Amino acid sequence: MGKCTIDHPLKDVQQKLAEQSAFMPRELVMEVGDSLSTDADQAYLNEVFHLLKKYDLADETEREERNAKLNELVK
Repeated sequence: MGKCTIDHPLKDVQQKLAEQSAFMPRELVMEVGDSLSTDADQAYLNEVFHLLKKYDLADETEREERNAKLNELVK
């Protein structure tokens, strides 16, 4: 994934999570959702957004890598 210079607002990240949640492990969706708040810094929001972006189109290996990265972020 290339670096994006666009800052993604909390609302956009929450919407992206909602769009991709059907393709993700339920527990991970809950953890990511719980981590999204107005206190989240912009770098965090951007990283989560890009891990969620086109999640539904990713193959199983790519999804596992993204899941691992998301798990690291929410811990």
